[in-house]
Amino acid sequence: MAIIVEHDKRKQEILEKSLDLFCREGYDDVTFQKIADACGVTRTTLYIYFKNKREVFVWSIKLLTQRIEKKLIEIIKDTSINPVDCLKTVLCWIVDACGEHRQLFNVLLPYLISLQKSGIDSGVRVRRRVIRIKHLLSTMIIQGQEANLIKRIPVKDINDLLYGLIETAIFRIAVLNQSDVSDVKKLMCMTVDSLLIQK
Repeated sequence: MAIIVEHDKRKQEILEKSLDLFCREGYDDVTFQKIADACGVTRTTLYIYFKNKREVFVWSIKLLTQRIEKKLIEIIKDTSINPVDCLKTVLCWIVDACGEHRQLFNVLLPYLISLQKSGIDSGVRVRRRVIRIKHLLSTMIIQGQEANLIKRIPVKDINDLLYGLIETAIFRIAVLNQSDVSDVKKLMCMTVDSLLIQK
C-alpha cells in the first residue's frame, strides 16, 4: 500500500527543522545535506521542495514572519483593547518575539551582509518580509486617529518612527547582544503616549 504524503505539512516541518538548524550552526555552516539529515529525508526528497539552501533559508524566514503576522492580527482583532493599548501591546510583543529569536538574528545579519557584498540590495529583501507588519502598524495608527486618540500626524511618519524603534531593538539584540530590551519597550510606550491627543 502506498504511503500518502501531506506535502504542505512535510514542507512546513522541513522549514521548522531547518530554521532550528540555521540558528544552531549559522547560515554558512549549514549544507543541503545537513538540512536533509536534520529533517530525516534524502537530498532527492529535499529537492522536491526546494532548489537550494538559500531557498530553504528564505522560506524559513517567511514562515516565521507569517507566524508573527498571524499573532499581530489576533491582537488587533481583540476588540476589548483600545487602539492605543493595542499598538503598545503589538510593539512590545514584536520586541519580545525578536528576543526569543535572537539566534536567528545572529544568522540573519551575516546573511544580509553577504548579500550586500555580492551586489544584491538586502534592504529590498528585508522590506519584502516586513511590509505586512508595517501595514498592520499603519492600521492600528489609523484606528487610533479615527477614535480621536492619536494626533493627526501623517501615518507614514508615525509608522517610520515606531518601526525605527523596532529596528533599534533588533540592533541591540543582534549586534550588541543585549538580552534585556525592556528599555526599548519602555521607550516605545513613551513614544506612543507622546502621540496621544491630550484631553
